[in-house]
Amino acid sequence: MTVSRTTSGAGEGAGEGAGQGAGQGADGDADGGSATAWTDAWEVTLASAPARRRGRVLQSALREAVRSGRLAAGTRLPSSRELAADLGVSRGLVTDAYEQLTAEGYLRSGQGSGTWVGDAVRAAARGTRDRAPHPPGARADFVPGTPDLSLFPRAAWGATHRAVLARLPHRALGYPDPRGLPQLRTALAALLTRRRGVAADPERLLVCSGVAQAMTLLGFALRGRGVRTVGLEDPGSPENVAVLGAAGLRSVPLPLDAEGLVPGAAARAGVGAVVTTPAHQFPSGIAYSAERRTELLDWARSVDGFVLEDDYDGDFRYDRAPVGALQGLDPERVAYMGSVSKSMAPGLRIGWLLAPRELTEELVERKRTMDLGNPVLEQALLADFVEQGGYDRHLRRCRLAYQQRRDTLIAALDEHFPGTEVSGIAAGLHIIAVLPGRYGPEARFLERAAAAGVALRALAYHGTARPDDGRVRLVMGYAHQSPSDITRGVRMLADAVARG
Repeated sequence: MTVSRTTSGAGEGAGEGAGQGAGQGADGDADGGSATAWTDAWEVTLASAPARRRGRVLQSALREAVRSGRLAAGTRLPSSRELAADLGVSRGLVTDAYEQLTAEGYLRSGQGSGTWVGDAVRAAARGTRDRAPHPPGARADFVPGTPDLSLFPRAAWGATHRAVLARLPHRALGYPDPRGLPQLRTALAALLTRRRGVAADPERLLVCSGVAQAMTLLGFALRGRGVRTVGLEDPGSPENVAVLGAAGLRSVPLPLDAEGLVPGAAARAGVGAVVTTPAHQFPSGIAYSAERRTELLDWARSVDGFVLEDDYDGDFRYDRAPVGALQGLDPERVAYMGSVSKSMAPGLRIGWLLAPRELTEELVERKRTMDLGNPVLEQALLADFVEQGGYDRHLRRCRLAYQQRRDTLIAALDEHFPGTEVSGIAAGLHIIAVLPGRYGPEARFLERAAAAGVALRALAYHGTARPDDGRVRLVMGYAHQSPSDITRGVRMLADAVARG
């Protein structure tokens, strides 16, 4: 192919008396004879492609040239005879390519008027962005909420994957029960009954894409019942505001004290449901007292409301057996949510929802219309992993590692920031560290940390209550760091503060 013909506008039948395009000289070449790189790419690609694929390669090259704007709307293409001769292919191959792209709308043609680039195509935005949340890229990272992904049981998971795939019947690859595979729901019900003390009926258990989808499903169900406002723990997870808002619900903060939600707060706010993390409140780290659990359930019964229990990291307790889930006390008033995001990896996107009976059918129908069910293979894989004891073994491994890292962080803070108070129970993936006033003010402390490359999050990020006593209150995650990284990070933080 000659470069000049490609860009000149020489049309079908150009060698047979067709008119010259604008800007052409008498010889039919493009004005100025400028070369274009894409014509060379065609020739190389076609020359290296197998004969049976050259038609598709030519179509793809033409299609991409139009999409990218290299062939602008209104450009007249070479005749099929000329293009075939230039590329060293049959004329029929070029004719087929022109006809296919004309049918798709990329080209247009008319009897005796040649083939042109159509004007319906608009160039798509180029480039692929990764919008996944990424670590802050700091030299030391204490931002909470992430497990150690290097502990993911790749070998065991891979072996289970192969075994499950080999024996999974063909029919199982069809659309699943929107609640989830019966095998997984049964395995999860047994696991949650044993480990978390829930009242787990597999018929009322839904497999979801994490707690976020479970919360969204509940939001729609509550709105359908006339609920418009939901109470959230303060401090709590800011993400819940957006998740519930997407379902059309308004969120109001409800204050906490050392035992849990302040008595009467939900009643005064007039909410129809509350979202709680009673086993290990995020981020304060407290466990709801027995009395406060009872008061919360009494409120729900009195107003015909619901408690949405997020069992955030309830499996990880280091000084005693984990406190059982609130749902076990009243399965008809508590919707229980959990996932493998903290126990294994958030990228698996597998969670569960144990629903009160009166909400179950509406939740199932909403789940069906939302996504027709979660991926079958991953469900079967997790079911087998749980049944064969792999999940329990993984939790034991993580619990030992996280306990050591928590101890390391507390010891490092005690050494480099004497007088620091660590609040909350010995559980989960983070601590609340309250540094003495001499290290404040908090805003200046955070500025120094950021300048030194230490990523931190203040407790104030998670709520509206901000005590003004000059002390520095931090939510410090440790699970995703090695003990040596934790020690180094605290030392870096102390150096940055000392330099002032």
